[in-house]
Amino acid sequence: MTDPSNWRKSSYSGDGDGDNCVEIAITPTHTAVRDSKAPARATLTFPAPSFTAFISALKRSTRSV
Repeated sequence: MTDPSNWRKSSYSGDGDGDNCVEIAITPTHTAVRDSKAPARATLTFPAPSFTAFISALKRSTRSV
C-alpha cells in the first residue's frame, strides 16, 4: 500500500507545483489517502466499498449545486 509507485495525484491538483491536493493509493480491498504536501505523515485507509460510496456521494452532491 505504501509503495510510492502506487500513489497518484488528482489531475485537478492545480497549476505550479501541484502540491495542494491529496494522493490516493488503491488496492482491491482498500483505498489510502494522504496529503501531497506531507506524504510521510499519517495516511487514512478506507475499505474499498466505503470509499466508492463516498466518491459516489460526492459526485451526486456536486451535480445538484
